[in-house]
Amino acid sequence: MSRFSRNILRWTLVLLTHGSVATARVNADDTLRQEESPTIAQAELPTIVKLEEQLPRSPTVVDFHGYQQRDFRWKGVNCKLVCPIRPAKGTPWVWRARFWGHEPQFDVAMLQQGWHVVYCDVADLFGCDDAVERWNQFYGLSQRIGLNPKPLLEGMSRGGVIVMRWASVNPACVSGLYVDNAVMDIRSWPGGKGIGEGSAGAWGKCLEAYEMTESESVSIADGPLDRLQALAKADVPIYALINLEDVVVPPGENSEKLVQRYQDLGGPFTVHRRRGLGHHPHSLEDPAPLVNFATRAFRAAQNRSQPAHAD
Repeated sequence: MSRFSRNILRWTLVLLTHGSVATARVNADDTLRQEESPTIAQAELPTIVKLEEQLPRSPTVVDFHGYQQRDFRWKGVNCKLVCPIRPAKGTPWVWRARFWGHEPQFDVAMLQQGWHVVYCDVADLFGCDDAVERWNQFYGLSQRIGLNPKPLLEGMSRGGVIVMRWASVNPACVSGLYVDNAVMDIRSWPGGKGIGEGSAGAWGKCLEAYEMTESESVSIADGPLDRLQALAKADVPIYALINLEDVVVPPGENSEKLVQRYQDLGGPFTVHRRRGLGHHPHSLEDPAPLVNFATRAFRAAQNRSQPAHAD
């Protein structure tokens, strides 16, 4: 059966099996209201058509909170694309770094706003140069399928390392960064070289990924906290969610240092501190503040210089 025939059959089945779904949309006044959405069949979306053209086989389609998620392998790497029902003007998107599906309320809220949500696996690379290069290549794919040149990066926990390091290499290719109880120094986590508990197993994998020894790690100066100048110069806004009782990724060794250094450089910053909470929970029960940050960052980014292609 040809790819065209397979697509016709697949979308016929989708139309037969999916009715309307109730979704929540964030209003301008930050309240949520329930409304009926049309069928989630989306075969006509340009991003889907263009993605199919880039792949040797059709992606697997699964449900993501009432939206169609496409799972596919690209250059041997697991990737995901979730499409909104009605794409917003400019085809904005959230690029999530790690822990797909965990505390998804921000991702779902952005889908309701017409954004795409995308994932490219960089597990066990801890934001090293190989991870940055993998994201460079995936960014190229994102542009070939028609996504906006300036995604909003979402870095939860260890995902903070890759979003910060990739953005520092490509500051003109992002609209903003949302980091959530995020790792900013690998020596803090997984290294456990400060007050945090660390992870011996993950630290061994991290040293291997960075191709460095334990002794070499002492003087490393190539982490997110060492790469902020280009981001500040490009006026890339950062939203930091910080649980103050976090003993896994201690704020004093990670997010609080990010806040202080970025503010010293004059970079635009929003910080949300929560008392009495440890490393979990991530995200916000009501994601409206994050939605507002993302949409404002996207609008502002459209007035900044256009990005060069990440390479």
